[in-house]
Amino acid sequence: MKNLYKTATPMKIWLVGASQGIGLELIKIWLEQGHSVIASARAAETSPELADLSKRYAGLKCLNLDVTDPQDTAVKADQAWSMFKGIDLWFYNVGAYQPMKIEQWQWQDFVKMNQANYLGAVALMLALQPHFAKQGRGRWIWNISLASYFGLPYGGGYSAPKAALLNLAESLQPELAQQSIALQVINHGFVKTRLTAKNDFEMPGLVEPPQAARLIDKGLQSKSFEIRFPFGLRFFLSMLKLMPYSWALSLTRKMLKPN
Repeated sequence: MKNLYKTATPMKIWLVGASQGIGLELIKIWLEQGHSVIASARAAETSPELADLSKRYAGLKCLNLDVTDPQDTAVKADQAWSMFKGIDLWFYNVGAYQPMKIEQWQWQDFVKMNQANYLGAVALMLALQPHFAKQGRGRWIWNISLASYFGLPYGGGYSAPKAALLNLAESLQPELAQQSIALQVINHGFVKTRLTAKNDFEMPGLVEPPQAARLIDKGLQSKSFEIRFPFGLRFFLSMLKLMPYSWALSLTRKMLKPN
């Protein structure tokens, strides 16, 4: 299958949320394909894994970025743009997750998840859009989650901002297309990372980060607005969304743990 990113000129990619998991595996794939990548995370410049890749690939640059700081985000967006004199593809891969029962609710946990899962993407979008509009082309990829389809017990602090980001993407896609900026979203299921390690239940369709990265890279060869996997979990959550709430909530109540 022809690689979507394989062009006459290698692509310039900015991946935000790059220090581990899916982000790190995607960087490995793209560097191997010959693209230039800016890897950003809060401690990207001191990451041993990214440092090792930098020794092997001249096309990798690391840039520390805290997406919860709007001022830092604006400065770093300009800095990233200047590193390669433009960006072809911006990939937002940041996520924060903390499962919580009502008794465990903490304001700061909701704030942290909202900043990472939603507002960080908005802050970068505001800083980057003028650059892409002036450039006259570009591609945005937002890694969201199948959790955005329907709120499940104990996971609302994570899924609510993810759903907000999906709704925002749906709203913005037609307008961005007028500026030749293609916006796509990725909704995937459980991937074995430090986030899903917090779950104490069996996760259907759980995949390792390298497999998830390959699926994403393959999926992005399509022009579809949404790339989603795996089928089983996607089908179940899609059905919940289509059901009358009385049916869907009756099903999700069965997921509650005994008090």
